[in-house]
Amino acid sequence: MVRISLPAARRYEASPGPPCEAGNEVSRPSRGVKWPTVLVIGLHRGMDTLHLRAEADAILAELVGAPEGSARLREDQWQAVEALVRERRRALVVQRTGWGKSAVYFVATALLRRRGSGPTVIISPLLALMRNQVGSAARAGIQARTINSANPEEWDTIYQEVERGETDVLLVSPERLNSVDFRDQVLPRLAATTGLLVVDEAHCISDWGHDFRPDYRRLRAMLAELPAGVPVLATTATANARVTADVAEQLGTGAGQALVLRGPLERESLRLGVVRLPDAAHRLGWLAEHLGELQGSGIIYTLTVAAAEEATAFLRGRGFDVSSYTGKTENADRLQAETDLQENRVKALVATSALGMGFDKPDLGFVVHLGSPSSPIAYYQQVGRAGRGVEHADVLLLPGKEDEAIWRYFADTAFPPEAQVRQTLAALADAGRPLSVPALEAAVDLRRSRLESMLKVLDVDGAVRRVKGGWTATGAEWVYDAERYAWVAEQRAAEQQAMRDYASTAGCRMEFLRRQLDDEDAAPCGRCDNCAGPWADATVSAEVVTGATKELDRPGVEVEPRRMWPTGMAALGIDLKGRIPAKEQCSTGRALGRLSDIGWGNRLRPLLAENAPDGPVPDDVLKAAVSVLADWARSPGGWAVDGPDASARPVGVVAVPSLARPRLVGSLAEGIAAVGRLPFLGTLTHTGPDGVRAARRSNSAQRVKALSGAFAVPKDLAGALAASPGPVLLVDDCTESGWTLAIAARLLRRAGSGDVLPLVLAAGG
Repeated sequence: MVRISLPAARRYEASPGPPCEAGNEVSRPSRGVKWPTVLVIGLHRGMDTLHLRAEADAILAELVGAPEGSARLREDQWQAVEALVRERRRALVVQRTGWGKSAVYFVATALLRRRGSGPTVIISPLLALMRNQVGSAARAGIQARTINSANPEEWDTIYQEVERGETDVLLVSPERLNSVDFRDQVLPRLAATTGLLVVDEAHCISDWGHDFRPDYRRLRAMLAELPAGVPVLATTATANARVTADVAEQLGTGAGQALVLRGPLERESLRLGVVRLPDAAHRLGWLAEHLGELQGSGIIYTLTVAAAEEATAFLRGRGFDVSSYTGKTENADRLQAETDLQENRVKALVATSALGMGFDKPDLGFVVHLGSPSSPIAYYQQVGRAGRGVEHADVLLLPGKEDEAIWRYFADTAFPPEAQVRQTLAALADAGRPLSVPALEAAVDLRRSRLESMLKVLDVDGAVRRVKGGWTATGAEWVYDAERYAWVAEQRAAEQQAMRDYASTAGCRMEFLRRQLDDEDAAPCGRCDNCAGPWADATVSAEVVTGATKELDRPGVEVEPRRMWPTGMAALGIDLKGRIPAKEQCSTGRALGRLSDIGWGNRLRPLLAENAPDGPVPDDVLKAAVSVLADWARSPGGWAVDGPDASARPVGVVAVPSLARPRLVGSLAEGIAAVGRLPFLGTLTHTGPDGVRAARRSNSAQRVKALSGAFAVPKDLAGALAASPGPVLLVDDCTESGWTLAIAARLLRRAGSGDVLPLVLAAGG
């Protein structure tokens, strides 16, 4: 045998006879010697590999819009494609953002479709990601369609296209996996015909991950039902060692061990920094003064919807083209905002985590965080949107004193105590019929979001099942994994501490983030503000700070009234159902601000904290409340003397009784009455137990149950209402659910008052 050593990439071209791969060597027999059968198999495999690689690179060129022959998959990308197409394996790819994970599954899709495989199914979490991927696929001649909450009118047509073989890629939101019709009718057909299953943002599968989504766990059932030989690809940029192991174990369901391809998470284009400023006004002012200095267009992340709206309004007022992008943004407006950013028609999107995953703009020049996320892993993911196709991008964190208060406000994510879980299972078992989530609220004291999340976990565990009409108990034995749930809660606390440490570290910031993701190759980046010295100017002019202060100090947000009673109140012995009669509703009210905003929210959170001392309303707060009242009076439908409807002027002020802050609420109501020259008519009587306070963050049914019968209209107040019928101002400190105002308004309207106009210090959310 003559052995010739050649570079691996040239094995086939350089050999005078059919090659056989042996490391980096090519072997051929001497003259007259027959090729062994095993060697011939190796020859064909080598030829197939080279042909497959050339075909894959050609598809990549189409995908990225490059001339034929000018694009080539990197070796790690090729390894993933080869595992999927030739070996039909299950693989988990953990690689940095911008590495090219979507190129892997689109190239693999094209190769598999050419070889007769069924369509690729991609489980994708966000609409922005779906839209980007559909556009990318089209460049390579791949027909992609999406199934999500934004296009239900297209679902039937899309299903028919899939069955006719006209669709190459079907992108499905994870929430569809929890739809009864989709799970029972569509999912089995997809599992039987799919040629490749892709799970994007696969860290969502694991409840150890920073963004666990119960709907993702249903993929375990789909994985178990896939025919033998159907490849599976899971991708993420944000999985530490434990999450990686958990996802890999789930991928291996029914198919042996999954291949894990994990690379270094360095982002050489990113320059990270932290700018510490004294308050929210200085941070807004910094944005207004320095945003124009940042390269290209980018994203400004905020922790809350309210903060996004505040920052957007202020920056627009300073002449910047920016758009707000939050969970409350209408789908059409989201699409327009994404397009405007893609085409650089705006300087920035001011966004919440609604834009956290999936938005793909290779030339994104910067990411600024107005407030710290509660997890460094989530932070790494969000900043990873920048610098994917440019050499340099700036990443800045502007932490705020209010960040941790906002973390606590939204921290109600722990799995419920066992007693509440058992109570839910018992309610479903005893019902003898499916129960909707609103109906379950009458039996279980959990807010709707937590109740829905718990049911999804129980469904994945096999204890409940979603059916037409709601949920049923399966009767299967279920074990409460207290140790696991406690560990997850501890993990969340550890992530918050790590984020504090990131903001204050004197070490390399990129290395810090990479170590949070268990990146063994983590090392100093040489670019961040700690490695290379501060690079962001932290100065803000007094004039800009003054303008930001005025913007944040402007009080007043609308408070929408409740219009429908919760479902299932009859089961609690309370005769309330359907629409609240118009003559018993309260009107749209006003609040100084939201607890989640960075303006008045920062002032109100300490005042209304559970452990805050009770006392008279502070002068600045009372002054702001009067200002809100004055603006309200002059608004359309207001009651100012020179306004559109002076006959709607309130005849007096009524206070809601407060167990926690009676002096605060009482002095606020009396102060409003005095300044507005209105009679203070009195305070409703509190007749209920202290449990009303405990139920403050309960679901609607439990909240109404706790409030029903908790208040009464005292005789002197009833007499005053009868003597001077007309609108009244109803004053309270805070409204989160709106049910206290609804119950109090119903009592007052029944006692003879006119419209009830709520005025509160703070609105939740």
